[in-house]
Formats: sequence, C-alpha cells, structure tokens
Amino acid sequence: MNVLLAGATGALGSVLVRDLLAAGHTVLGLTRSGGGARRLAEAGAVPVVADMMDREALLAALDGRQADAVVHEATAITGLPLFHRALYATDALRDRGTAHLLEAAKLVGAHRFVTQSFFLGYGYRDHGEAPVTEERPFAELGQGAFDPHMRSMRANEEQVSGTPGIEGISLRYGMFYGPEASTRKLMDMTRKRLLPVPDPAGTVSLIHIEDAASATVAALERGVAGRAYNVADDHPVRFDDYVRALAAAAGAPAPLRLPSALLRPMPYMYALMVGTRIRLSSERAKRELGWAPAYPSYREGLAFAT
Repeated sequence: MNVLLAGATGALGSVLVRDLLAAGHTVLGLTRSGGGARRLAEAGAVPVVADMMDREALLAALDGRQADAVVHEATAITGLPLFHRALYATDALRDRGTAHLLEAAKLVGAHRFVTQSFFLGYGYRDHGEAPVTEERPFAELGQGAFDPHMRSMRANEEQVSGTPGIEGISLRYGMFYGPEASTRKLMDMTRKRLLPVPDPAGTVSLIHIEDAASATVAALERGVAGRAYNVADDHPVRFDDYVRALAAAAGAPAPLRLPSALLRPMPYMYALMVGTRIRLSSERAKRELGWAPAYPSYREGLAFAT
C-alpha cells in the first residue's frame, strides 16, 4: 500500500516509517518542517510539508497525490504531562485534526484509516483487577476536567469508524516507552531524583514503541474495519515499580518516596500515577492481527530503552 502517515517524525512515526517500508509499503510522510522533510527523505519516505491543523494548506499540499491508506499518529505530547492543559493540543489533533485527515483521505483516494487512540479513554479511575477489554465503555463523559480529553478521543474514534467509504480502525495504545525522547527525559529525571515514587501508586499498562509500531503495521494489513484494538504488553505495572525500574535502567540512585497526596496540585499527573489502576487486555489484537509484543513487559523493554 501507499500510506499517508501523519506524525511521521514523532517517536512512534519514525519507527513506523521504517517498519512500513520494511513491510513493502511506500510512505508519504507528513511533517511541518524542512528538517523533518529531510529526515523523512533520508529514511526512504516521500515527505509532504504541511500542518494537518491547517485544513486548506493540508489539502493543497496533497492535491494530486494518491494513497491507499492513512495512518494518524500525530500528537503534541512531550514528556510526562503534569496538568490538563498539556493535553489540549493533542485533543485538537484527535478531533479537528482527524476531520482534516479524513478529508485528505478522500482527496488522495484512500479507503483505509488507522488512528491512534489511548487506553485511558476507558477512564482515569480504578478499574479493578479484571482485564479491560474493548467491550468496556470508552470515552464516557461526566469526568470533570477530563471531559475535554474524553470528547477528543471519542470524536477521533467515531469519525474514523463512522465516515462512509472509510475502513476505520482505532488502536488504543498503552503508555509508550522505549528509546525515545520522553523515556530519556524520565530517566534523566530519575538521575536528578526529580521523579518520585508515589505512595500509594496506581497501575498502568505500557507498550514499547517498537511493539506499538509492529501492531500498527499488523492493523493496517489485517485489522477488521470498524474495530478498536487494545495494544499493550502482557504485564501491567504499578507506577512506583515502573519509576524504580526507570531509575535502575538509568543507573540512577533509588528514587525518593513521596506521599501521593502531595501530587494533587498536578491533577493530571496525580490521576495517571496514583488514581488510575488499569490492566489492559490485548487478546483481540493477538487473535485478529496475529500480533504479540516482542517485549512482554517493561523488564525486557527497558533494557533496550537507553
């Protein structure tokens, strides 16, 4: 397939360019900068310079191009978000950005559309010990300050699955980690003892960036139209254990313990590190996509994250 990839120079997009090309596909990579265009060309992709939030500029840049599929991996998240406002730019990419890309899909003749969703669309709360499957309600409103994020995740998935002529697939990724900038930032924070161990801590589902890319290629090639797929490793981890593992991988001192209540002034960080317990099940992706993580847990994955 000829694939139009949004977010082609991001942490996941950069790996995905490599994997798509290795699988025999060609890549039109969206980037906003000349530097990004050079990196894409060097990687073997065809760069398209446009801001996907600028509808007219996006459509103009793609006029005359052809593609079989669109993959939406654009986000604006850097590092570990502390406050809700750190997510607003990504909310816009999931809502208006998705709408623009769907118009672009029609323009270039694409019928398949794979979009990035997020496991915390199931809700920032305690989900208990049972594995969370795709049958659970997703992006429900009524969660206060989290509602803008929920609306954007719902808008993203509903647009992709509800657009006539589009075979839409949503990938509900766990929290990314691996040899990319945000993980390196967290490791640097542990070296400076700036990333504490919350006590008590929540539970998070992770996915190595390489495994996220391989699942995306599998979904592009074999995913069922209209489906959502959870994409996470096999071993959810308590956030305190994850911080300790980050410190160990970075060769840092043991992190400081911090009463979780002291994180409340940073509401998004508190919800992620303390208030949420979620054990994501990726059995549907394994069964229908023929995919499995190469790094079953963070213990194996962090060895390749430096």
